Amino acid sequence: MLSPLDKAKELVTHTLQLSFRPDKGLTAEDVAEARQYIAKYWSRVERFHPKDDESLLGLPHPYLVPSYRTKTGFDYNEMYYWDSYFMVQGLLDAEHKELVCGILDNLLFLFKRFKVIPNASRTYLTGRSQPPFLTSFIFDLYQKYDLDKDWLKASIEVAQEEYQTVWMGVSKPNERQVYRGLSRHYDINYLHDLAEAESGWDMTPRFERRALNFLPVDLNALLYKYEEDFARVARIFDNKREAAQWDAAAAARKATMDELMWDHIRGLYYDYNYVKQKRGNTSSLAAYYPMWAGMADEKQAAALVRALRRFEHKGGLSTTDALPLGQFVLGSLPTQWAYPNGWAPLHVIIVRALERYGYHRDARRIAIKWLKTNLQWFNEYHVFLEKYNVVSPEKPPVKGLYPSQTGFGWTNAVFERFCQDYIDRSA
Repeated sequence: MLSPLDKAKELVTHTLQLSFRPDKGLTAEDVAEARQYIAKYWSRVERFHPKDDESLLGLPHPYLVPSYRTKTGFDYNEMYYWDSYFMVQGLLDAEHKELVCGILDNLLFLFKRFKVIPNASRTYLTGRSQPPFLTSFIFDLYQKYDLDKDWLKASIEVAQEEYQTVWMGVSKPNERQVYRGLSRHYDINYLHDLAEAESGWDMTPRFERRALNFLPVDLNALLYKYEEDFARVARIFDNKREAAQWDAAAAARKATMDELMWDHIRGLYYDYNYVKQKRGNTSSLAAYYPMWAGMADEKQAAALVRALRRFEHKGGLSTTDALPLGQFVLGSLPTQWAYPNGWAPLHVIIVRALERYGYHRDARRIAIKWLKTNLQWFNEYHVFLEKYNVVSPEKPPVKGLYPSQTGFGWTNAVFERFCQDYIDRSA
């Protein structure tokens, strides 16, 4: 006869097995406790640091840090660029308007002060940036909070300066535009590994430990999005000539990316090594940024959807496909941005890309898989993780250069966003 404890364990095991049935959805009741945890967690990762203090830069408004852990030797107190964009995706409501708008203002403030939005608000991180989501951030707030055109104009002018100064720079301290109008990641110290850190994918097999040599597909898709967003603003202000100029810049970038990065056989975009003048070999979820940005044509989008099978597993999407041993990064640095790990920001990019092109069933399937992976870990350990092992969701993710983090800002936010989009709206 089973003891009460053994019965409880058996029930948990049965529940976890059921959670990965592809035909089983999620209800509001299934995610209620996790969402309550997330709602309470935001106050733990909110910071307000208005004055410079040693290496920590002062910011005019409160902000969010990715995680809260004490006595680990890896505590966060600084605000990060792309983390901030993904964290606010779970906070786009009236209750958090002041916080969300303040975070964007902090990013604009940092650019005005340093002529770059740093990797994070530390003096020693001002030599590089992070993936540029500024125009997307601006438009999210403009639409959600019905902000006025004067605010939009002032904010976009900062983004245009960031685009020209940082991402289209051709010499130090911003030597990023290096080949046929396309840009790379960079760090003022001109070190490959630090340039890879700017990509946010530190570390990954994508760049073969030679990040300065690669034109990343995701970065250039983000810059295509900037150009189309600038055209969109020009049309809002009825400046047809300027809109046409930005549309032309975006079209030129698309044409070059299609020539250099699009692989017709494999149906994916690949990073381009401009030094060797050939595509990289790593298949990764970065390939879906052009679809998210609206750059892919319908034929390319269909091929990208077919290629999802390379990445889709029981627990969601792996960051890269399963690489042959010889393709892993040489040296001792672990590659946490790779198979079998899955990451929240990449899931939201792919899900939105699928929705944009009308692949609603695929988007929903992937969102629900990701929710279940997060939920399984939360139900067992009562925490959210920075990343997950999507191939074997019951196992820990593969570690990176720094300790695996719990919390976790963008995971919490994307979980909440997917609950709103795929559970609340289905109720």
